[in-house]
Amino acid sequence: MHVLISGAGVAGPALAYWLRRGGHAVTVVERAPGLREGGHAVDFRGAAHLGVLRRMGVLEEIERRRTGMGAMYYVNESGRRVSRMPADLFAGDVEILRGDLGRILYDATAPIGVQYRFGDAITALHEDEDGVTVAFERAPAARYDLVVGADGLHSAVRALAFGPEERYVHHLGLHCAIFPVGNFLGLDHTAEAYRTTSKVVIVASANHNAEARAQLFLPTPARLPDRRDADAQRRAVAEAFAGIGWQTPRLLEAMFKTPEWYFDSVAQVRMPRWSTGRVTLLGDAAYSPCLLSGMGSGLAVVGAYVLAGELDRHPGDPAAAFAAYERIMRPYAEGAQQGAEGTSRMMVPQGRLLTAFLNQYIRLVPYLPGKKMIADAARRTAEAVRMPEYA
Repeated sequence: MHVLISGAGVAGPALAYWLRRGGHAVTVVERAPGLREGGHAVDFRGAAHLGVLRRMGVLEEIERRRTGMGAMYYVNESGRRVSRMPADLFAGDVEILRGDLGRILYDATAPIGVQYRFGDAITALHEDEDGVTVAFERAPAARYDLVVGADGLHSAVRALAFGPEERYVHHLGLHCAIFPVGNFLGLDHTAEAYRTTSKVVIVASANHNAEARAQLFLPTPARLPDRRDADAQRRAVAEAFAGIGWQTPRLLEAMFKTPEWYFDSVAQVRMPRWSTGRVTLLGDAAYSPCLLSGMGSGLAVVGAYVLAGELDRHPGDPAAAFAAYERIMRPYAEGAQQGAEGTSRMMVPQGRLLTAFLNQYIRLVPYLPGKKMIADAARRTAEAVRMPEYA
């Protein structure tokens, strides 16, 4: 088959790897002009995630480029560390910057014949019994046997095939800004977090302490700036965090100087079905568990493995392959989505009393007898899938 995949993040290249191994012709189209650099850190945990990465032959390189992140310290307004959150309570088995992961997956797929087309996007899908005619912003229209939307929370393929994203994207009341800064705090494979009423500021070392990443969480603004207007987004964040203590003024100053920028909703995707005809969705486009879950990239690589395997098991019958893929992955994805709303409320609490309570709770977590249950619960969620064996 000739398969078109929209999205060169994590899910798209992972699927492209397995499809190419199965002998299919694969084209990946990506709106961005090139691979996206930097970004936030992503986790993999448990036998399911690591097993797929090992079979792809990329686990060793991912471990070589892991962040090596240790504990996160909560600080007060003056910067004094008041509590310590051990890494095993919030981190996976291996953590890597999203940009580094994207480069590793690209390097694993381009040499084996996966074709990448950057700076272009799908604008229309016209399906018939034999395939899909796809129109693009720049390239001429072309025919494909299958189209896969692996283009994230704001999937263009999902909008074209299933309708507006308002039907499927469930916002959890938070937005997050992520951008690089200098490691002026001298962090050594650690992070510092400052929580105040309805705001959280996190600074984590990155690139082996050569720099740091700032993450600013805030309630979703009443008037959202345009999703493609980065300057308006920066102004909205600066307004929301004006007057916040600790190192926030310095971070806001750096925010206006960096070209690398991420600003988006903390949200989930919930759909009654992931496929229609010869079009299907993968990863965040179909079942985003939300930024705070730590499961998005793991779901993406496991989903890619299952989707490719089921296409191989059902040659010439994409409907049967898509149905089997969803039957295996849906309980797993929905399990990863559970509890996200509670996590978002605890991440950015509303009201001074709740903020004070959570700050005190964070101080006690490392000493609580049930703290291991937190890490065990995350691992059980990551491993709650029965991985099929494919040829």
